[in-house]
Amino acid sequence: AMRIKKEKLTDQMFLFFGAGEAACGIANLIADALVSEGLSREEALKHCALFDSKGLVTKSRMDELAAHKKPFAHDYAKCTDFVEAIKMIKPTGIIGVAAQPRTFTTEVLEEMARLNERPIIYALSNPTSKAECTAHEAYQWSKGKAIFASGSPFAPVSVMGKTFVPRQGNNSYVFPALGKAVTFVKAKTMPTGMFLAAARKLADLVSEEDLARGSLYPSLNDIRPISEEIAVAVAQYA
Repeated sequence: AMRIKKEKLTDQMFLFFGAGEAACGIANLIADALVSEGLSREEALKHCALFDSKGLVTKSRMDELAAHKKPFAHDYAKCTDFVEAIKMIKPTGIIGVAAQPRTFTTEVLEEMARLNERPIIYALSNPTSKAECTAHEAYQWSKGKAIFASGSPFAPVSVMGKTFVPRQGNNSYVFPALGKAVTFVKAKTMPTGMFLAAARKLADLVSEEDLARGSLYPSLNDIRPISEEIAVAVAQYA
């Protein structure tokens, strides 16, 4: 997504719809990436905000929050409406991991498109029936501006005279490579850095042609050579 936007990760603000361990795992990995790019841990955590079943996760709710949410509780006003949270925080990306279908509504996507030239829209819940929005909705309601990835498969979409080819944000891209790498180097632990190394290498392997048609991941048809390259990157890190 940063290659498409031609921006840095340190320029981004992410709002998660969902605040379970999946959301916090992703948010912590983003924070780790930001620390590796020069931010303090405290500053890095501020680039991720969570929205759970009771609304925006804030410091005023600290007494009721599960431990994994507390690092992402910031000094925001109370907010129980997701569109209002977007208007308040002005995220560059929203990440859906709550398994609540159709929660990235017309209003949500139009507001993201109003705030951002290229809004990042990740509807990661699966199966398809749980997706926060469909690929067609993401592209149509953002007028083709969305940088979209999903947890469920979607067919190519034609909007505004352009055909987009969305791909899944799926662990199958990195898990075989991680397993191969740690077996090869006989690693006794798997620190966060291994996952960052895998993620960065995977992002590098997306072709310019894929990016031009909105594909944030390479084709799974190429998974074997992709796995080889990621395994090498993780082994080198180790």
